[in-house]
Amino acid sequence: MVGSLEIGAVPFNPDGWGPPDAAAAASSARNLPANVPYAPFSRSDKLGRIADWTRNFNNPTRPKNPADAVFDFTIDDSFPASADDDSSFRLVDGKPPPRPKFGPKWRFNQQRQLPQRRDEEVEARKREAEKERARRDRLYYLNRSNANAQRREAAIFKSSVDIQPEWNMLDQIPFSTFSKLSFAVPEPEDLLFCGGLEYYDRSYDRTTPKNERRLERFKNKNFFKVTTTDDPVIRRLANEDKATVFATDTILSTLMCSPRSVYSWDIVIQRVGNKLFFDKRDGSQLDLLSVHETSQEPLPEAKDDINSAHSLSVEAAYINQNFSQQVLIRDGKKVTFDEPNPFANEGEEVASVAYRYRRWKLDDDMYLVARCEVQSVVDMNNQRSFLTLNALNEFDPKYSGVDWRQKLETQRGAVLATELKNNANKLAKWTAQALLASADMMKLGYVSRVHPRDHFNHVILAVNGYKPRDFATQINLNTSNMWGIVKSIVDLCMKLNEGKYVLVKDPSKPQVRIYEVPADAFENDYVEEPLPEEEQVQPPTEGGDGGEATTTSNDVEDKQIDGQA
Repeated sequence: MVGSLEIGAVPFNPDGWGPPDAAAAASSARNLPANVPYAPFSRSDKLGRIADWTRNFNNPTRPKNPADAVFDFTIDDSFPASADDDSSFRLVDGKPPPRPKFGPKWRFNQQRQLPQRRDEEVEARKREAEKERARRDRLYYLNRSNANAQRREAAIFKSSVDIQPEWNMLDQIPFSTFSKLSFAVPEPEDLLFCGGLEYYDRSYDRTTPKNERRLERFKNKNFFKVTTTDDPVIRRLANEDKATVFATDTILSTLMCSPRSVYSWDIVIQRVGNKLFFDKRDGSQLDLLSVHETSQEPLPEAKDDINSAHSLSVEAAYINQNFSQQVLIRDGKKVTFDEPNPFANEGEEVASVAYRYRRWKLDDDMYLVARCEVQSVVDMNNQRSFLTLNALNEFDPKYSGVDWRQKLETQRGAVLATELKNNANKLAKWTAQALLASADMMKLGYVSRVHPRDHFNHVILAVNGYKPRDFATQINLNTSNMWGIVKSIVDLCMKLNEGKYVLVKDPSKPQVRIYEVPADAFENDYVEEPLPEEEQVQPPTEGGDGGEATTTSNDVEDKQIDGQA
């Protein structure tokens, strides 16, 4: 039988609305059902069910007394209103009560207010830095969009020399094979010293952005960029059979650091009898200095823009020439060597430079002679030390993201790290040249424009000195790998027949190609017929059609340097 529900007596109030008096309520309380928990509620509480006999009691977390379970809704999720009430609860005021201003700790409270004001200024600067970083990131991703990516390819990935239809491609070598090469060479021997050196002015080591020095112009001094076969000393050494391979430090450093290069370059190779000559063309890019070559920030495409890759290369060469002469003591004292400058005429004012002709042993019957350069000399500990002088140049802080005038004094390491990222190939070549010349110290100058839009006037902000071997270790430049690359190129070229060849860095891929070229190539009277751009990447198979002829003899770069100087 189904149990009946007994309802207790409900008291009646004959005098009006509501429950009866307390005496009547006490008598009726005895008739209330047992085991019903009392739950007080306010006028704003939401009312729900009173009891539920249909609930499942298999829940292990149910109360011990089953008689109370029908009235217990603490674990019931049928009333989400309570959760909403809890979430809408807010603490109005949780601050501690204010302390009296005048007390035993009043003095210390006053001192704590000053750092708080400084903290607010620091936070304000941090917010400004975050905004600036966000702006640079926005510009960076904007420049890396598809439209601008094509513009960067058009501006940078261009061959340094026009590939001609009659050129025959013999081989292509990816840079990935260079990383595995290693070759140890013994200490070189000096064959000849030429030129003269002036002493380095040590006061430039104390230059800071606060006492910057204006970069001077040396219009009357002559700088020489003579290729290997035009060097009378190398011709004399070749006739005396002093070696089988001849080059300059600029050409060797280009080969040694080729895996770090991005821009295209080319080296002319001549096989004459059993001898090998590495040359550069007239007006070659090797005479200039690349700027932001390994940076991810795109440079303007227009060649006449002051921040284009070509304009910055000319500007960097001009800065290096003037910097190498300004940091010297100009009191007439010079260190002279066996022979004078082999390229200067009598009575001509020549820049401070010494040519060191050195010989390395590559094999039992193979030697390499290279002309190396040092720009200055200094006496340290009663011993003469040779220096190489180079300058990094800042053209616009928005491209590098580091303002030298603000960071050089406090974060010089961060500035150098940024330059190592943006100019890895140039710094590696400078280090390789210092190692080839056995320089005791390499001086790096930090030169910036007076104004970002003024590319004629510059200031020297700082000068740092590094030992070449320590700096090579810092930039991860392995000497054995450098010579391994040179040895592999020499061995490959020694297998070729007599003739003229050109080694070209591919404009868009990390590899080099070797072309066989006519004997009169790159001469003043040699007429070239350039291939279409899309055919230059692939090896030529047939001769090209007729077209407008252009000559390769181009001294535009040298004229621009002289014009700016």
